[in-house]
Amino acid sequence: MRIDLLTLFPEMCETVMAESIVGRARRKGVLQVCCHQFRDFSGNKHNRVDDNLFGGGMGMLLMAEPIAACLDDVMEQLGKRPHILYMSPQGKTLTQQRVRELAQEENLIILCGHYEGVDERVLEAYVDEEVSLGDFVLTGGEIPALALADAVSRMIPGVLSADECFEEESHFSGLLEYPQYTRPAVWRGREVPPVLLTGHHANIRRWRHEQSLLRTAEKRPELLKTAELPQEDLDFLIKQGFSLLSESETSS
Repeated sequence: MRIDLLTLFPEMCETVMAESIVGRARRKGVLQVCCHQFRDFSGNKHNRVDDNLFGGGMGMLLMAEPIAACLDDVMEQLGKRPHILYMSPQGKTLTQQRVRELAQEENLIILCGHYEGVDERVLEAYVDEEVSLGDFVLTGGEIPALALADAVSRMIPGVLSADECFEEESHFSGLLEYPQYTRPAVWRGREVPPVLLTGHHANIRRWRHEQSLLRTAEKRPELLKTAELPQEDLDFLIKQGFSLLSESETSS
């Protein structure tokens, strides 16, 4: 997969995407990440890419042409029009399911806004999808774009050592991940659950799955409504005192 980031801060993005698992994947050639400075396409000697808002208002807005010219240049390099995303608090909230779907794309372009955002016309002409990390606002789109790029990268074959590295993580199966422990077996009087020390793999798998169910029910019960749970999991949660119906559903 190739991911192209369009940003006012390519050095910032490059620094993050050169480290850890993603950085290793890039060096192995499993993943390609390219960071583009759309200021290079400003077309003026001061490299200015923002201007005042029509109709007045606070702040500055990124102009359409520099971004469009940068997008055109990237698409010429690729020889096609890939899926183009814009990081925006107005977009749909990112989920693990959407991350898995985006990982199936051969190429992704992620546009990072700044200031008051981007001229609406470039969004209408180029952007396929607006994505949000949640109902809050950041200074720019770089941090959300890096989070999205990192999440998608982990789903690409060869980036992690094995599929199990992400298949047991929170949200992949619709449940939160089970608690995990390392040495020492007793730390400040707190002991590791005994089942993890037995070496009995079937019992450990069962314990971990039950812990995932309990954690989800305790911390994110709304996830259980969309998780496809077998009857034995439902029975387990009910025995633990968790109701899988909201009060409104129960009373209806």
